[in-house]
Amino acid sequence: MYFVSLKKYNLLLYYHKNYKGANLKQNVQIKNRKIIDEILQSAEYGTLALCKDNIPYSIPMNYTYFDNSLYFHGSKTGRKIDIMKENLFASFSVVEPYSVIQSYFSSNDNLACPATHFFRSVICDGQIEFVNDYDEKVSALESLMQKLQPEGKYTPLTDEVYKKRVDATNLFKINIKNIEGKLKLGQNLPQKRYEMILDFLEKRGYDLDKKTILQMKENR
Repeated sequence: MYFVSLKKYNLLLYYHKNYKGANLKQNVQIKNRKIIDEILQSAEYGTLALCKDNIPYSIPMNYTYFDNSLYFHGSKTGRKIDIMKENLFASFSVVEPYSVIQSYFSSNDNLACPATHFFRSVICDGQIEFVNDYDEKVSALESLMQKLQPEGKYTPLTDEVYKKRVDATNLFKINIKNIEGKLKLGQNLPQKRYEMILDFLEKRGYDLDKKTILQMKENR
């Protein structure tokens, strides 16, 4: 027969009531496509996941997103290109990080369980297509420049000065077939724990904490 002390039993019971049920559904699916698009358009970079011979390969990459496709540019040779030539299926993920939530932000029991990291994320699955059309390449590269350098101060990619460079640039895209967004912002926490986290974030007062508070309130 297995015995536990009353103290341990109470801790287990407390954990079951306050953490277990909430943690199972803390990562909630984002159903609003507009929000998913905003995350994809604002994220600085993401992780491209490929696979060859049942061996996964992932690489962080800059990208631009428009017309329901993700565009990338890079070298014409290398492991990434070799894999694409054999398997065009790919997945791409981006994460929009928010505040790290220390365990004591929402608990006084000294357990590690409540410690977490708030975020919003998007995962896209689709098929890779190499882009050879000149006008499409120009549009994609211009979109990338507007993302990297929104203040302008450069000659637009439509200028003839870029003709040889554009022709020589290796560009590929993922035509998105499936897209999913998720978020974890304390939206399913009990009200007391939720308010404790808000209070700690307000007191800490980092710029990211202020953004986190806004997102928490929008998604409650």
